[in-house]
Amino acid sequence: MGERTTGGPGLRASLFPLTGPLRFLLLSSFLIPLGSFMVLPFMSVFLHERLGMGLGTVGVVLAVASLVQFSGGIVGGALAERIGLRRTMVWALVVRTAGFTGLLLALRWPPLAVWALVLTCCGAALYLPANKAYLVHGVDDARRPAFLSAGNAALNAGMAVGPLIAGPFVLSSPGWLFAAVTTLFLAITAGHARLPGTDGAHPSASEDTARQGLLAGVALLPFAANALAFYLYFHFQHFLAVYAVERASSAFYSVVLLLCFTLVIVVQPLASGLIRRMPYALALAVGFTGLATGSAVLAAGTRAALLAGGALITLGDIVLFLKNDLEALRRSPRSDAVVFGQQRLAAGLGACASGVLGGQLYGLGERTGHTGWFWLLAAVQCLLLPPLLLTLRRRTARLPVSDGDHEGALTPDGTDGRIPGR
Repeated sequence: MGERTTGGPGLRASLFPLTGPLRFLLLSSFLIPLGSFMVLPFMSVFLHERLGMGLGTVGVVLAVASLVQFSGGIVGGALAERIGLRRTMVWALVVRTAGFTGLLLALRWPPLAVWALVLTCCGAALYLPANKAYLVHGVDDARRPAFLSAGNAALNAGMAVGPLIAGPFVLSSPGWLFAAVTTLFLAITAGHARLPGTDGAHPSASEDTARQGLLAGVALLPFAANALAFYLYFHFQHFLAVYAVERASSAFYSVVLLLCFTLVIVVQPLASGLIRRMPYALALAVGFTGLATGSAVLAAGTRAALLAGGALITLGDIVLFLKNDLEALRRSPRSDAVVFGQQRLAAGLGACASGVLGGQLYGLGERTGHTGWFWLLAAVQCLLLPPLLLTLRRRTARLPVSDGDHEGALTPDGTDGRIPGR
């Protein structure tokens, strides 16, 4: 793929010294998922047991909310390109704060809970592309993996700690919990309003970008690879809970999740430079092999297999998710926020397909009493589906790029000259 393999700066040299705004943004990358995951992981229990919704209805609500949260990122990226990164983050946080306020009010008027949940997911969809783009704004290519992986580590740390804090209170004292999360988001929103703006940094993002569609300039191969990676990874995300609880316990399932979060927090920042230098084809091979091996190990169903399988799948997604984002940034002529939004759309499509198709397959395995076969089938898909990307790779390599016209450029080196922050 022609990736440069020269060594880059170390992790510490890449990140430091951090400016005040970047320190605040990394802190926010921890606090936002901390607050969100004090509430969202328990929504199925809250909607069913506290508000009396049927499980079928709860499943539909959560599916719609997840699709909005992932795929809506493409709208967030386009909005950031038009009104600026800071203003998009502030408006996104206003929307999300309103959603958590709605959950508080839903304790008195339960039907409001569904709309409040969707509103929080809309805020998340708008926020993340602008957040990532602000984090790497003006950062050279060699340092971008360190900043992105640091943001991912902070996010995963918040996701890990949030449920531990909120677990004892989500059913016993949900009012106090929702009020605390709403207050936290009000403070974070106020802090974002004081960030320096990046508006006007890219004069080209005006009339020309306003005429471009949401998918204009999409980096086709990283988009397809990201959709496939999320499709395969979400077999693990969606169905490990029921599989692990059945064979071990809910407490042991929490241990598996904690291991996975810890690996992302520790390994991805340390490996970010290596992942950047890794040729794209090799990164895809390593990542999908990790998913395949981990899924096959899970089929054993023992506690050791649950831990080892979860670890292998997490290591595979560490490589895939970071490398796909980096490759999309390198290939696309669009702004960073739009690129991240397009990648979120791919993630949403993959996660949705995994829920629909994977659910049917897991249900079939459950009815026959052989759910271990579900993981073996997932492993087979991890080995058979990625080679289809090679066909896409050869196709994009043949596409010409006319001088001065980068829209839709899909060649491997079509954006070697792109400006950092664009």
